[in-house]
Amino acid sequence: MKAYAALRHALLILGTLLLTLPGLGQAARVGHVEASGQPLDQVLKLSAEQIAERTDGRVDLSVFPSSQLGNARAMTEAVQLGMQDAVVVPAAFIGGFNPLVSILDIPYLLPTNDDQANQLRKSEFGQALLASFKDRGFIAVALWPGGFKHFTSNEKLEGIDDFKGQKFRIMDSRVLRAQFEAVGAQAMPIPFGDVYTSLQTGVVDGQENPLDSIARMKFHEVQEYLLLSAHGVVENVVLFSPTFWSGLSDDDKQTVSDVFTDNAQELARVKGENQKQALEEIKAAGLIINELDDAEQQTLRDRMYPTARDAFLEQAGDEGQKLIDLYEGVYGDITE
Repeated sequence: MKAYAALRHALLILGTLLLTLPGLGQAARVGHVEASGQPLDQVLKLSAEQIAERTDGRVDLSVFPSSQLGNARAMTEAVQLGMQDAVVVPAAFIGGFNPLVSILDIPYLLPTNDDQANQLRKSEFGQALLASFKDRGFIAVALWPGGFKHFTSNEKLEGIDDFKGQKFRIMDSRVLRAQFEAVGAQAMPIPFGDVYTSLQTGVVDGQENPLDSIARMKFHEVQEYLLLSAHGVVENVVLFSPTFWSGLSDDDKQTVSDVFTDNAQELARVKGENQKQALEEIKAAGLIINELDDAEQQTLRDRMYPTARDAFLEQAGDEGQKLIDLYEGVYGDITE
């Protein structure tokens, strides 16, 4: 019996070693909250295929859409604890895990030009933001675009002066609250699933989301105005568990990182096509649509950015100030 127990113990140790030795096959479960077939799901599955091909099958990612592995918070916690291998999660949902990621809530943080936005993601600023996850129990390998946000409302919404006195739904974020306070509007945190009813019943006047989210959730059915502002982003972070990551060879780590970084551009392209289709659907519903020109966008940025930045710094401290300083230098270089 003792010999059997010793053999069983040895086999368990050997199995653990085989699962974690670099260079051997690694199967991973990757979860996200979007529905199957949506742009993020499409590009995530494409990334899994490319990674399997480039690593000769050593890294095998299985994609689980539609919160099959849990909601955003549950999956993020599981990755942090090593109970799940990876998650692609909206940055707005994980400020509690890393306060620095709330920098992505700041309006007009990314240029509206897709190429410039991707330069910023891959820049020294983007790398510093990803690196900030390491001491918090994650390996962050890429930022993935989720689309530029626009405003809708049941009250007149043609320009910056029309925000005053209106009530807008937000995700629960101090930075987003400050964004609206800067233009005299009131922000109310409301769960995403309750937004349609809140707009319909007048609990809030308006909301902000990418066009494809507005169309998919049918918000345009209960809104009268759309202001094409491209003022903010829904950005995702690709997070791996250090437990899983430590089992990859250096070459395979580089391959995984490269594929996810490169495919940010592909996701932006697919999302862009969805945005065009969504805008046509919204137009067909008869909304009054206005678009900010470059000068009006700059005016809105001048009002919103400083207030939202200060709200971010209140919660992120000295570490946040270093990141803001880095961002502002890189942003100036890219957009000049």
